[in-house]
Amino acid sequence: MARKKTRDGYAAAGVDIDAANRFVKRIRPIVSKTFKSGVITDIGSFAGFFSLNVQDIRNPVLVASTDGVGTKLKIAFMMDKHDTIGIDLVAMCVNDIMVQGANPLFMLDYIATGKLEVEKAVQIVKGIVAGCKEADCSLIGGETAEMPGFYSEGEYDLVGFVVGLADNDNLLDGSEIAVGHQLIGIGASGLHSNGYSLARKIFFEQLKMNVDDYVEEFGRTLGEELLEPSRIYARTIRNTRRDFRLFGIAHISGGGLVDNLPRILPQQCKVVINTSSWVPLPIFQYLQRAGKIPSREMMRTFNNGLGLVIVVSEEDSDEVLLRLKAMGETAYHIGSVESRHDREEPIKFV
Repeated sequence: MARKKTRDGYAAAGVDIDAANRFVKRIRPIVSKTFKSGVITDIGSFAGFFSLNVQDIRNPVLVASTDGVGTKLKIAFMMDKHDTIGIDLVAMCVNDIMVQGANPLFMLDYIATGKLEVEKAVQIVKGIVAGCKEADCSLIGGETAEMPGFYSEGEYDLVGFVVGLADNDNLLDGSEIAVGHQLIGIGASGLHSNGYSLARKIFFEQLKMNVDDYVEEFGRTLGEELLEPSRIYARTIRNTRRDFRLFGIAHISGGGLVDNLPRILPQQCKVVINTSSWVPLPIFQYLQRAGKIPSREMMRTFNNGLGLVIVVSEEDSDEVLLRLKAMGETAYHIGSVESRHDREEPIKFV
């Protein structure tokens, strides 16, 4: 009798342990579809176990990253659509380790909310599972935190953690990037998961638009455009690295080209970007026009239609472009690496 009273008291305080148990039971068969040979525990354990197979790697290195989805979540709340936001979570985490030369092994997620709505949480996990399958990554555990009074009704936060494996001899740190190397930009699907605070201000505060407004330039509603999932570039990176030497890869996320490309450059190098070499997706043109955003700010806030930039040798650049397009990617030769002098900016737009 005392045990029942304690449980009811916790539920009265806003935490439903029974709902959490139902949630785990619902997602167990869904999550198991991501398991590969290294997974040796099931969902619901105190921790996730993953057996490392490093026989074919001479100098194994674990590479880890964590990220969230940011205020793109607000669009999911407004549309009450939660089955794709998990794809964004996987993309933000997995792309960050793959550009360093690692292949993802496993992922953990963290869902925090004021009141656990089981069906909504299941939809979130379905998106994460879809992303993990695309990235060939196992979802081996996570945490669902019910925190009454902490989040607004119907809202939640979402964070991911990914661990990958690389050979120390084949890490991509940009240290061998040199003058004469060429830059190839690979197309994005939209905003991905960056710049949403500014985008929301322009669309919903300045323009007074609604998520169900149809926008001719997008060919769909504003909400559908804003909720378009981020690209996961795992297969593209794997296939390209298999046949070509890549000297560096930049994931164009928060900070845009301005902040992300310099992260892979040696001190003595700069990149010169030809801004006319690609046409930004309609949403970027719409935002810049409606928000009267200067070009430099656009390049630092949004990806402007490029999700990745890879650095290749001049002799390989044409063939890499052809290969990327054969894989179904939209790819552009966007610039080159040049010598950088003292006090010179590491990136130049022409």
